[in-house]
Amino acid sequence: MGSTKALKTPGHGVQSVRVTLRRSPIGTPQRHRLVLRGLGLRRIRQTVIRPDTPQVRGMIHKVGYLLEVGKP
Repeated sequence: MGSTKALKTPGHGVQSVRVTLRRSPIGTPQRHRLVLRGLGLRRIRQTVIRPDTPQVRGMIHKVGYLLEVGKP
């Protein structure tokens, strides 16, 4: 039997941001790779939706050269 994976989205009234990994983290500092893992990004062209908080914005700013950011 196959398992169904629930799509995790922020709450109804919370602003959110769509983040897509566009470049490979190979050759980047280890701390930047850890930030990508914290955002939930593992593969190129993978997209996640995160709440638009100062903490998430800081993470995006740190590794922005690897990402594409937009509205969900």
